Amino acid sequence: KIYINNVTEFILLGLSQNKKIKSLCCLLLLFCYIAIWMGNLLIIISITCSELIGQPMYFLLNYLALSDLCYTSTVTPKLVTGLLEERNMISYISCMAQLFAMHFFGGIEVFILTVMAYDHYVAICKPLHYTVIMSRRRCYVLVFACCTGAFLHSFMQCLLTISLPFCGPNEIDHYFCDVYPLLKLACTDTYSVGILVVANLGTMGLVNFVVFMLSFFFILYTIRVYPAESRSKALSTCSSYVTVVVLFFVPVLFIYIRPVSIFPEDKVFALFYTIIAPMFNPLVYTLRNMEMKKALRKVWCQNTFLIGRQ
Repeated sequence: KIYINNVTEFILLGLSQNKKIKSLCCLLLLFCYIAIWMGNLLIIISITCSELIGQPMYFLLNYLALSDLCYTSTVTPKLVTGLLEERNMISYISCMAQLFAMHFFGGIEVFILTVMAYDHYVAICKPLHYTVIMSRRRCYVLVFACCTGAFLHSFMQCLLTISLPFCGPNEIDHYFCDVYPLLKLACTDTYSVGILVVANLGTMGLVNFVVFMLSFFFILYTIRVYPAESRSKALSTCSSYVTVVVLFFVPVLFIYIRPVSIFPEDKVFALFYTIIAPMFNPLVYTLRNMEMKKALRKVWCQNTFLIGRQ
């Protein structure tokens, strides 16, 4: 049986159809989006304009903040403007572009978080070899590998989705174009495509999760013999990172590492990794990190003082 793809646009049902709830959500999400930009730009500028840029951990954090900005910007502006409209429409091409961009930048974030786990492992378990293992050249190679892996992942997701015919209905029960809701709308059997989608997402999620768990297993194993003060310092160094990983990774695993299915709770969980995690990342890394606090004071207070004297 041959299906013709006659859908030129989709309707995003969003978070709610209630006008009062939509207005409230619009204000809250607009505030969150402004906070995301301010917080992550603050981190990027502070790291770039201080000596922290020379340290691998902050070099990677710089790219994490940049990926946060790009990632949330593929979803949040459309979500906010859609809440102001009666019907939130998105063209077929824009939908596929959003799908690709979201998985690309989201993939970069997942891979960078995994590389940061490896960085923590090297810093604590192999401190004497840290500068050699995490050299600047190695950091650039790792960031390039993150981007390449994310591109391949996103390209596969997009390719599998574009190959599907859509002949109606065209209502996506979500606030952005994602694979699972689109599979539900396809007017053909999606069982085999669904298996490939889950395999792609599952392999990526599993590999990164295993690296993350192994890194922290070896960290905990290594610091068990440390004096109490040194052990506390090592755990404090990792605590900010673990908080960020939990905020981002847990909702992602809940939604994607399972058979193709859609639950009403998915939209709420998706808010965690598309908006809440990018908003809280700057707070976690600045409020619980003494080096970041020093860099913020040095970059912003000194510049303000110099401008005041001119």
